[in-house]
Amino acid sequence: MVISSNLGYPRIGPNRELKWSLESFWKKEINETKLLEDISRIKKENWIIQKKSGIQHVPSNDFSLYDHVLDTCLVVNAIPDRYKRLKNKKNFLDLYFAMARGFQSGSIDIKAMEMTKWFDTNYHYIVPEFKNNQKFKLASTKIIDEFLEAKSFG
Repeated sequence: MVISSNLGYPRIGPNRELKWSLESFWKKEINETKLLEDISRIKKENWIIQKKSGIQHVPSNDFSLYDHVLDTCLVVNAIPDRYKRLKNKKNFLDLYFAMARGFQSGSIDIKAMEMTKWFDTNYHYIVPEFKNNQKFKLASTKIIDEFLEAKSFG
């Protein structure tokens, strides 16, 4: 018996819905709730398309709001010190996008993490920042949450 799977599915949506939602969120045209609803809908549609295409083992945790390397940094708590003051004061999306795009508010000016082209592609990825004696710990349930979310759709 042959079982089909894949490594992931394009996250942007058939009509670039993720791009439009993110840009609207960054311009404050939509709120966090609307952004999260849009993301949930895109992920659900992606999983259903894959299942209807005959893929028996549909992947999860293949979706990212911005960058998979950034997601992994947050999962293992590899947050550079300059963002730590945002960690407890801001919601998750504010911290996430501050790491990706920088954060400016009043007298606060925190630069974004560097990006580079990896794997011989033209796609830019976040470059993790590590320090001596870096302590990693599981700091997010994203991987399990997305697995359970995908599973809930059959």
